[in-house]
Amino acid sequence: MIKISAIILTSFLLGFVSNATKAQASRETKPNIIFILADDMGYGDAGCYGQKLIQTPNIDKLAKEGMLFTQFYAGTAVCSPSRSSFMTGTHTGHTPVRGNISVKPEGQWPLPDTTISIARLLQEAGYVTGAFGKWGLGGINTSGDPLKQGFDVFFGYNSQTLAHNYYPDHLWENDTRINYNNTPQHQVYYSAEIIQQQALEFIDKYKNKPFFLYLPYTLPHAALQVPDDSIFEYYKRQFKEKPIAVPKVWNGKKLQPQAYPHAAYATMVSRLDLYVGQIIERLKALGLNNNTIVIFTSDNGPHAEGGNDPYFFNSNGSLRGIKRDVYEGGIREPMIAYWPGKIKAGSVSNYIGAFWDFVPTFAAIAHVQAPNYSDGLSILPTLLSSENQKQHKYLYWEFHEQGGKQAVRMRDWKAVRLNVMNDKNAPIELYNLKIDPRETNNIAKSHPEIVDKMKKIMATAHIKSQAFPFGEVDANK
Repeated sequence: MIKISAIILTSFLLGFVSNATKAQASRETKPNIIFILADDMGYGDAGCYGQKLIQTPNIDKLAKEGMLFTQFYAGTAVCSPSRSSFMTGTHTGHTPVRGNISVKPEGQWPLPDTTISIARLLQEAGYVTGAFGKWGLGGINTSGDPLKQGFDVFFGYNSQTLAHNYYPDHLWENDTRINYNNTPQHQVYYSAEIIQQQALEFIDKYKNKPFFLYLPYTLPHAALQVPDDSIFEYYKRQFKEKPIAVPKVWNGKKLQPQAYPHAAYATMVSRLDLYVGQIIERLKALGLNNNTIVIFTSDNGPHAEGGNDPYFFNSNGSLRGIKRDVYEGGIREPMIAYWPGKIKAGSVSNYIGAFWDFVPTFAAIAHVQAPNYSDGLSILPTLLSSENQKQHKYLYWEFHEQGGKQAVRMRDWKAVRLNVMNDKNAPIELYNLKIDPRETNNIAKSHPEIVDKMKKIMATAHIKSQAFPFGEVDANK
């Protein structure tokens, strides 16, 4: 009887172990996906990309233990359309939100309800989906509400305009307004810290399920507001910065000026770096590290708002332009991919890609079919060091402010066209990024055949949008 019981018990335990192993194997077929999106952080703002004045040890470690991309681009040169490009897997000639249009009472132009966002795609594949930070793609209860675009949980700023203030009077938890007793004279609740704690709680809560965590941090976007903590004190001493006079009361109509703008910006980047480190440490503590891919990047180039001086920090990595420029400094971004055991530590990729690559990439990681309308390519082969990576024929951007701008990257060639809305046949500038990465030498006159190809791409890559009218380019002229 004892022997029979032992056999039964052994069989049960073996069955339990077998089932546990199968469950673990099943769990591992759906890795967690974390997408960290900095706000207005430039190509040169992290140490691993050449930054000398700002400390970013956690981001640098992420690059050391993962893959650093040298030629990866944002969706465009400002917030909302760049995020729309990421969410939909389409470039700004196709994506539904192509500009920063505010919509009352609070929010920006919404993604349409027909959108198959990356969040919705992963949600339908069994992922728990959460977004923490700045949304900017449609107000609460509109078609662009994050809860209607595939997120199970949202916490943060719905409106990117209100996100300019780090001491808000409210944030949103799903569709519930959470009020904070912040005033210009009484600034207590720092939004970036509140949002970070909510994100960490999300990881804790859903550690036993596959999850997609979207972290569109507000740092280091203006206003230059930081708690007066040890990080801020360190940079004030480092830079020996003399304070500038600021108003005692801020009326809320303009970005709040900062008495120590250099120290404040550096503090914001370092605080972002601190948050990146906290995310990785939480994954390790919960045993999720090897089954989670983490992407770190930024939505556009560095800003010069609220007193910030991107040239002091060489935030654009010596590339031409900053935020709102379609030159390299406005759209080329830091991009790091981290996935222990899958991505080779310390690797560097020169793959030429952009935000619209993430939809097919995450679909491939989650083993689901990507939408057939995507402009992107899965970069999973590159991440896994495979030689089977497909390459883009070209990358296209358009920008709907400052007269309208277009840009095309085709292998080493880069074309830029300005003032499109006022002159649909404005001249095209041409640069060879291999020998002129700073775009200082316009060689359009020497290569009319390349210019003609770029002109045709600019015409055909752009599809008309009633919500975002844009100068139509005549490909035959």
